[in-house]
Amino acid sequence: MSGHQPFEHVNPDGDPTLLILCDHATNIVPDTVNGGTLGLPPDEMERHIAFDVGARGLALELSALLGAPALLTRFSRLVIDPNRGEDDPTLVMRLYDGTIVPANRRITDADIQSRLDSFHRPYHEAVGAQIDRMSSDGAGPALISVHSYTPQLRDRPPRPWHVGVLWLHDGRIARPLLRHLRAEPDLCIGENQPYDGQLEGDTLSRHGTRRGLRHVLIEMRHDLIDTAEGQRLWAERLAPMVRASVDETVNEEMTHG
Repeated sequence: MSGHQPFEHVNPDGDPTLLILCDHATNIVPDTVNGGTLGLPPDEMERHIAFDVGARGLALELSALLGAPALLTRFSRLVIDPNRGEDDPTLVMRLYDGTIVPANRRITDADIQSRLDSFHRPYHEAVGAQIDRMSSDGAGPALISVHSYTPQLRDRPPRPWHVGVLWLHDGRIARPLLRHLRAEPDLCIGENQPYDGQLEGDTLSRHGTRRGLRHVLIEMRHDLIDTAEGQRLWAERLAPMVRASVDETVNEEMTHG
């Protein structure tokens, strides 16, 4: 494992009912990866292809407002994507939204294994360990995964949704959260938009579905949270809805046994 810390761990002893995750928090390329560069110019590394713009700030604001632990990556999704299973063909992207990634074009299996060992696996081990700590009383935390998406992919139509709520097998948090969001008349809300809810082997499949934990993925359109002010305002708007949605699932499970 490299000397680079592959994840950021915030408030580990916080509210045991909630865990905030941010898989694509930064665009960092550690020095051990091709000398700290993927061969892309700085403007490309500031695009959504390298990280989820604004997602780290939003996740940290939500963690603070909800008093919840948070785990966030400290490596670019172009180094290796922690929101993919280890056998997923898009684990290391060679081409993304029209941009060729020079350092990944001829990547070897040994290089992929090195990135798995140094970044991908330590992050997921930390998530698993945090969940174990929070599950000592038998009930595990609800997982809130924070992402952002670009308002428009190249040569694709604009995406109108302000917020997307992604889910597949487990709607315990997603359904009430969608209800709260749709009650806001000024918002355009996407259910499983702009993406499908879950991939086999992704973060929520691995730590949510397989462990039977309640979970949901929140996708924010990144032009809404690309400033500190936007991140704060949206966290203040989302936090009560997230808290209410998680509490509703707890109350329902207690009622129905």
